[in-house]
Amino acid sequence: MLLLGDYAAAFGPSLVVLGIALVVLPLARRDNPVLRGVLCGIAIVLAWRYMAWRFAETIPELDWTIDALVGWGFALLEATTLVSSSIAFVILSRRRDRSEEADAHTGWWGAAPPPVVDVLIATYNEEEPILERTIAGALALRHPATRVWVLDDGRRDWLRALCERLGARYLTRADNAHAKAGNINAAFATLRALDRPPDFVAVLDADFVPHRDFLDRALALFHDPKVGLVQTPQHFFNQDPIQQNLGLGRTYPDEQRFFFDHVQPARDAWGLAFCCGTSSVMRWAALEAIGGFPVGSVTEDYLITLRLQEEGYGTAYLNEPLTEGLAPEGLGEYITQRGRWCLGLMQIVRGPSGPLARNRLRLRDRVGLVDSFLYWATTYPFRLACLVTPLAYWYFGITVVNAPVAGVIEYFLPYFIAVLVAVNWISGGLIVPVLNDVSQLLGAREITKAVIIGITKPKGHKFKVTSKGGDRTRIVVQWPFLRPLLLIFLLTLGGLFFTPATDIVFDRDAGDGKWVILAWTIYNLVVLLVSMAVCVELPRAGTATRIVPERVGLYASGREGSAWLMRLTLEDAWLRGGPFLVTGDELEVAIEGIGRVRAEVTRVEPGGSAVRLRPDEAQRTALLVKLHTRVGAAGTTETDMAGLLADIAMRAGRRTGER
Repeated sequence: MLLLGDYAAAFGPSLVVLGIALVVLPLARRDNPVLRGVLCGIAIVLAWRYMAWRFAETIPELDWTIDALVGWGFALLEATTLVSSSIAFVILSRRRDRSEEADAHTGWWGAAPPPVVDVLIATYNEEEPILERTIAGALALRHPATRVWVLDDGRRDWLRALCERLGARYLTRADNAHAKAGNINAAFATLRALDRPPDFVAVLDADFVPHRDFLDRALALFHDPKVGLVQTPQHFFNQDPIQQNLGLGRTYPDEQRFFFDHVQPARDAWGLAFCCGTSSVMRWAALEAIGGFPVGSVTEDYLITLRLQEEGYGTAYLNEPLTEGLAPEGLGEYITQRGRWCLGLMQIVRGPSGPLARNRLRLRDRVGLVDSFLYWATTYPFRLACLVTPLAYWYFGITVVNAPVAGVIEYFLPYFIAVLVAVNWISGGLIVPVLNDVSQLLGAREITKAVIIGITKPKGHKFKVTSKGGDRTRIVVQWPFLRPLLLIFLLTLGGLFFTPATDIVFDRDAGDGKWVILAWTIYNLVVLLVSMAVCVELPRAGTATRIVPERVGLYASGREGSAWLMRLTLEDAWLRGGPFLVTGDELEVAIEGIGRVRAEVTRVEPGGSAVRLRPDEAQRTALLVKLHTRVGAAGTTETDMAGLLADIAMRAGRRTGER
């Protein structure tokens, strides 16, 4: 039996890392560039210290035996992930915040007429409620010289009528060539022919609603004539599949928060921030210089940053919540979206704007492309390899990692702790080990496939639209994603308890590797269980709900009073306090910015009253604007660890009760 006292010396490096984390970091500011650099440097050094040990002591001698081939193959894949994470840590060692710059240069055009901005909303198959709120939000933008265009690749008469009713301009085209990029380029031909072409162009996906100050803040950074594009982060007012299906929406942020809130500001500090499609503003002259949106990739957004850079225009990142949209609600859409991002990046790497091509990109741009390529090409295949590698031992007796426990404690543990400390100090606790692995595992198969296809056949791929909306009121089991996870789970469980390997003398055949493989296997089982839980999609409530404590006036049956508005959607509201109401009462609710909205009481409880709203068309549009254009970030942006653990326990208890 293993005793911790036998390995006391091996814990030394880990204790040093933990000491730094517990003593120094609580007293330091996260924007301290020196400390960021030191933390990232420690993580890189410990990562390669661990990898050197792996190659020196844990892999069979290089020969043609199956143990050597599998062991070396896994170690090399692991090493490529460390190359990727090392570049990422170098990038994360710096950060740029442009909010003060935006403050200083708001209205930089002075007494001259404000620049004309054309807001382009590209759409293909989105439903009316999604487009209605986006158009309403765009028309409510504060910037005075704004024109809103809806670019309809679905050629829908009802959408033309909606644009006429709301006051937006409507464009369509005869075909759908080059998908979103082609749709926008077709609109550019119309914009060029105008008596007053735009000075800037803003691009919104059909499901992203701009806040009122979106253009005011983004335009401020164009005071620098070298800036060709300003990207802002994406925030989501609904929960992604991991948050929703695990019941973590209140305590765990969406999967993209680390990228938008921390990676992009870090890349911006190196001049490497890139366009993410929606929620961006571009200089018209810069777009004309590159001939419009490039069409050589299904992710035209990253490619447009590279093309602008070749023409001398940079991309700036303004890390402020200025838009909010729909995260993919279904697991299939979530995975399809990430597969498309990966495929598009592979197309860029293989194309004329790739890191090895003859072009005018800077060295840092090439390094940034390599960083993105390695992220997709190593992280997800490695996640799959981590699942199947223990099976090679349990079923075939192949020793992939022959590591003594003392070595794992001395080399792997401090590296693991240093990485967690660094990324969580930088991000404020966004990286939770099991949940982070789940988010990678769910898309690993599709993304690994996209890597292979994109590298071997970069051309001829259709743009896969991420579906939004639809019926989300039923429990849906995503069997195409659950079945392979269930199969690996059963194989792992069977390997642990029922294979011949359980009788192998580990000291002879795998050394201390018995305990390494055992811990590895148990961790895989936990990740697989959580991943399978995400594959069971739970019914969703409406996505337009907001908690907005606000005093409102009430007018019912000749009585007047006031109450607190605690919840608001397009259809209903929850009121607390005010005059006594009974079910069936007709009343009017006076909401700031909306006016007096007709309503009916549908339920009365000790804690308040539910009312069904009956807004007219103008009030409905005003409600959409009120719900989605307020200042601040939508959704959960920080991890509440105590709440997270409570939510996980509640979710597990609910599933146990269901059984």
